[in-house]
Amino acid sequence: MVNKIEKVALFGGTHGNEMTGIYLIKKFLKHPHLLERSTLQVFPFLSNPKAIQSRVRYTEIDLNRCFAPEDLGDLDQVLYEQLLAKTIHQKLLNNQINFVVDLHSTTANMGLTLILSDTNDFHLQLCTYLSLIYPELKILYYASTEKNKLLRSNTDLGLSLEIGAIPQGILDANLFIKTEKLIYSLLDYLEEYNQNKIDQKSHNLVFYEVFERIDYPREEEEITAMIHPNLQFKDYQPLNFGDPLFLTFEGENIIYDGSSEVYPVFINEAAYYEKGIAMCLTKKREINVTFH
Repeated sequence: MVNKIEKVALFGGTHGNEMTGIYLIKKFLKHPHLLERSTLQVFPFLSNPKAIQSRVRYTEIDLNRCFAPEDLGDLDQVLYEQLLAKTIHQKLLNNQINFVVDLHSTTANMGLTLILSDTNDFHLQLCTYLSLIYPELKILYYASTEKNKLLRSNTDLGLSLEIGAIPQGILDANLFIKTEKLIYSLLDYLEEYNQNKIDQKSHNLVFYEVFERIDYPREEEEITAMIHPNLQFKDYQPLNFGDPLFLTFEGENIIYDGSSEVYPVFINEAAYYEKGIAMCLTKKREINVTFH
């Protein structure tokens, strides 16, 4: 049983060219009453001010890979984002934050996606509640080896939100409105949870579990093929043996040769070219979640 969630931190601008979260946080800073709940204190933060000012993903190193405990304690890590991570971590400790929401946007066609680093009962119940309100909402379980490096990892409870497809440095009013509504519903759930008002029922929850990351075909560092046109913007749609994955610059198809049906996500994410990720492959799961 999770104790009451008393203090929530909302972060936008962890990547300085993802505008939806940045301008939502600016709105919340200007109109804090929008976040007020009787049992919650909600703190909005702009994560990476320099990157936001320059409208770049980061200035020296990806802030969202700087929160591993060994890195936070390493006095030799003095790049801007490394120092910023230490400051953010200390701020969360000082304010006794026990739930973090990190707002992101993506060039991939992910729609509204909540990303979990673990699947404890509390997170699954929260995601089920939100899925019942927003049927288009996708739940992604992404327990990578890097999960302890993420801003989200500063607290035991919390999640990241990805929304797309939207180009870097761009605002989309429709996606902005959807994200804002989802945040309010999430806070409403935490409020109801604190007040023991959640109905004790069972519901089925569909989620997608990342099990593999695929890079672009390369010769040394140079990519030799593109995401196939038939796959572009097909996030969360089934991919089977023989379906095209990539198209070489000479016009040849490279097919998926896996043995089982998978569901790719983060297809052709712009920020992932440098990370060697063309897409993530997921397996579709369905479980029964009981509220108690």
